[in-house]
Amino acid sequence: MLEVTSLHKRYGELVAVREVSFAVQPGEMVGLLGPNGAGKTTTVSMIAGLLEPDGGEVRIEGASVRGETDPVKRRMGLVPQELALHDELSARENLVLFGSLYSIKGAALRRAMDEAFEIAGLTDRAGDRVATFSGGMKRRLNLAAALLHSPTILLLDEPTVGVDPQSRNAIFSNLESLKAQGKTLVYTTHYMEEAERLCDRVVIVDHGNVIASGTLDEVRRLVPAANVLEIEVENPGVDGWCGALREMDGVDSAEPAGLTLRVTVRDLARHSPDVLGWLRDHGYRCSHISSERADLETVFLALTGRSVRNQ
Repeated sequence: MLEVTSLHKRYGELVAVREVSFAVQPGEMVGLLGPNGAGKTTTVSMIAGLLEPDGGEVRIEGASVRGETDPVKRRMGLVPQELALHDELSARENLVLFGSLYSIKGAALRRAMDEAFEIAGLTDRAGDRVATFSGGMKRRLNLAAALLHSPTILLLDEPTVGVDPQSRNAIFSNLESLKAQGKTLVYTTHYMEEAERLCDRVVIVDHGNVIASGTLDEVRRLVPAANVLEIEVENPGVDGWCGALREMDGVDSAEPAGLTLRVTVRDLARHSPDVLGWLRDHGYRCSHISSERADLETVFLALTGRSVRNQ
């Protein structure tokens, strides 16, 4: 449905986006993740046709997106990072304005607005001025405006910034429903737990480059040090007793501490049976086994660093 190929954008000496490529299928959500200044919003702006790339291409069902007025852009809806609403107008007047931009009028516009308000959970506040809305309500109305013309592709640039937990959950439910309907979604966020809940795949960018891409499981495997088996051994050996275990394929470390053995493996599912088999074959009795796996935040920090970014 959406193909992004070798997008490149430079501002003077600064390369904001460097050869970014990924594809998204119908009914799939891809998370575009990265620190401040990584190039996420620039990438979304180029996909939406708001910013002309210096190189590369965006294709929707095989058709290239060419500039701001390309008709193929009607297939896309954009939920921008900054709220695109008029506070002094009512919620309904805001949607009428957006509808006019898409040449939606009359009964078709009324149906589209009713559906958008229903999705956003704002039917009972449609006649109220947006200035009276909470931050979470404004975010939901921002989403409703992007859905008004029934796009097949939805671009969401940090759509939950500053919202309350109830509004965040409502937005999540809406996006899961849209994905179930076959919509194609690209989702940028700083919140790793959001990406873990919502996204089928993630693309992590840093300094304009793609540094990791794949399913959550594929990306987690990039940080093998977080795949840890903790094993209680009833009869540990003397010093150096598990040295041979470190030589096994797939084992990165094995550190005993009293009756507890911590073993770091590259792939929990693949290599854990080998570790347990080695202990059994060498006569060690295991009384308790637990494991821990890298979450997306651990992977993200390992790949991008822990230093605070100011730009």
